[in-house]
Amino acid sequence: MIRPVSSLLEPKRRLGDLLVTRGYLSEEQLQVVLDEQRSSRGAKLLGELLVERSWATEEQVLECLAVELGLPYVKLDSRLFDAKIVDTLPRDVIEKHTVLPLFRVRNTLTVAVSEPTNVFLVEQLAEVAKCEIQIVIAAAKDIRRMVQTYLPNDRVFVIDDIIDDAKEDSVRLIEASVEDIAADAVAAGQSPIIKLVNYILYNAVKDKASDIHIEPGDRMLRIRYRVDGALYQSLELPMNLAPAVASRIKIMASLDISERRLPQDGRIHVLMEKHPIDLRISTLPGQFGEKVVIRVLDNEAINMSLQQLGFSADIYEQFRIQLEKPNGIALVTGPTGSGKSTTLYSALNTVNSIESNVCTVEDPIEFQLSGINQFQTNEKIGLTFGAVLRSLLRQDPDTVLIGEIRDEDTARVAIQAALTGHLVFSTLHTNDACGTVTRLLDMGVEGYLLAASLNMVLAQRLGRRLCPKCKKPYDAPKDVRQVMERYSLEVETYFRPVGCKKCRNTGFSGRIAMHELLVIDDHMREIIATNPTLGVLREAARQSGMITLRYDGLRKVKEGITTVEEVLRSSNEGWAPPKKSETLECGGSTPPSIQLK
Repeated sequence: MIRPVSSLLEPKRRLGDLLVTRGYLSEEQLQVVLDEQRSSRGAKLLGELLVERSWATEEQVLECLAVELGLPYVKLDSRLFDAKIVDTLPRDVIEKHTVLPLFRVRNTLTVAVSEPTNVFLVEQLAEVAKCEIQIVIAAAKDIRRMVQTYLPNDRVFVIDDIIDDAKEDSVRLIEASVEDIAADAVAAGQSPIIKLVNYILYNAVKDKASDIHIEPGDRMLRIRYRVDGALYQSLELPMNLAPAVASRIKIMASLDISERRLPQDGRIHVLMEKHPIDLRISTLPGQFGEKVVIRVLDNEAINMSLQQLGFSADIYEQFRIQLEKPNGIALVTGPTGSGKSTTLYSALNTVNSIESNVCTVEDPIEFQLSGINQFQTNEKIGLTFGAVLRSLLRQDPDTVLIGEIRDEDTARVAIQAALTGHLVFSTLHTNDACGTVTRLLDMGVEGYLLAASLNMVLAQRLGRRLCPKCKKPYDAPKDVRQVMERYSLEVETYFRPVGCKKCRNTGFSGRIAMHELLVIDDHMREIIATNPTLGVLREAARQSGMITLRYDGLRKVKEGITTVEEVLRSSNEGWAPPKKSETLECGGSTPPSIQLK
C-alpha cells in the first residue's frame, strides 16, 4: 500500500537530519559523508555516498528522501500493481528512466520512480502517457524486479540484478545428474537458470529455512521460504521461467523431466560452501504448472546435543534418566514440524557408543548418522516397518529407532522388541503426552502389554524465539498478566517483538522447544493396564506433577525467551479452565482458556 510519510503542513527537513532522527545514521557518519561530498564539490549525492559506504540502505535513503520531498514512499509488490496498464508507457522509457506505471484512476497515472529529483521526468512521462502523472518513490531494484516479472524479455533473463550475494560455486551437486532429455532441459542447463536455482537454495540455507516453495501462478513464479514455522516471500520471477526452474530441479534430483502429469519425489545431495545439505524434492502438477516443494535437511541441526534443544532443567534430568534405561519404549510426539526428529536423533547420539548396536528404520532416511545402522522401508515391495523390524530384531540390536508407529502391526513389534530387552525410540502424531497412551490403546494394543513396555512419552512443540537484537521490554496488558498469575509465575519484565534486519522485521529469530514429559511409574502402569479414558490419564498425570506444554512455555516467557501469545498459539492442551479462586501449581494443572485481544 502507498503510505504517506510526511505532511504538507510540516516544515521540510534535510535528508541527513532525517536519517539521523530515524536512527539509520549517526551524527559522526553524517559529518564524514558531508565532508566527503563538499570535497568532491557535489559530484555525488548524499544518498549515493551513504549506500556506497553501506552506512544506509537504498530503502532507508528513499524513505527519508520521500519525507524531504513530501512524496509517498512505497515498497512494491504485486498487490500495488495493475498489470493491465503496464503498456501505458513504452518499455524503452520504463527501462531508461527506471520507472513503473502502477495504476490509473480516471486521467491520473501513478508511476513509481527511483530518481524523484529529476525535475523534467514528470513532464516527459505526461507527454508520453497523454495523461496527468502522480509519482511515488520506490527503490530501483524493486522497480527492475517488477519490470522483469511482468515485462520479461523473451531473449535474455538478467539474473544479476537479483543475485548479488551468492558465490558462483556456492552450491555444488554431489551426485551426477541424468542427461537432458527434453526441450526444457536445454533452458534448465543454461547458466542463468543454474545460477537462479543455486541462488534459491543458497539463500534458503543462509536464512535457515526448513522448506522452499516454488509456486507458479497466473502472472508470476513465486518463491517462498518457511523460516521459524512461517512462510515469507523471497522472490517474484517471470512466469516463463517456471518450466525451466522445475526441470533444473528435476535434473538435479534424477527425476523424469518429461513427466508433468504425475507427482514425483526425489532427493538431492549438495555441498554448500563445503557443507553437505540434503534436499527432499516433491513435485505436484497444478493449474499453472508444477509446484515444487523442497525440504531442507541440514545435518548440522542433528549434531546438536540435548542441552542445546531448549530443555528446561527439570525435564532434561528426567529425560536423561529415561534414556539410560536398558529396555522399554520412549516416544516423542507432536505435529509435523515440531522437531521430533531432531530430538530423537540427538537422543540416539547420546546413547550411541562403540559398545552398542544402534539401528533405525525410517521412511525415508532423513539424516545420515555416523556410527548408526539405518534402514529404509519400501511399501511398494512389501518392506513395511513391521517387516523390517522383525528382521532387524534378528540383527542383535541394542537400541532401535522406528520412524513412526503408524498401525497396530508396527506397535506390536515395537512392544515385542521392548519386552525382549531392547530400548525402542519412536514417534506418534498426537496432541499431548496422555493422548499418546489412548491412541496406542485405540490401535488395538492390550493395556497390560503397553503398561509393561512404555517408559515415557515426550510431547513437544516449537515456538518462535524473540530476536535478542531488537526485543524490547513493555508494559504487558492485563490479560497477558492474568495468564502468568494463574500459573503462579511472577515476571519482572515482559518483552515484545519489534523487528530488525537480522530477523527480517518479524521480531523473532529461531525457535524454542516446549516439552511435556509423562514418565510411566508404577502407579501409571496400574492405570494404563485398565484401559483408562483420556480424562483419567490426564488427572493421574496432573496429580503426579507432570509439567504441561503450556506451563513449560510460560516459564520461557518468564526468562524473556518468547511471548505469552506465542506460547498460547503453539501449545494445545485442551483442558478446561480453572475456577476463579483456583491458583495453578507448577505441577501442571488445568491451563486457563484465555484469548488475547
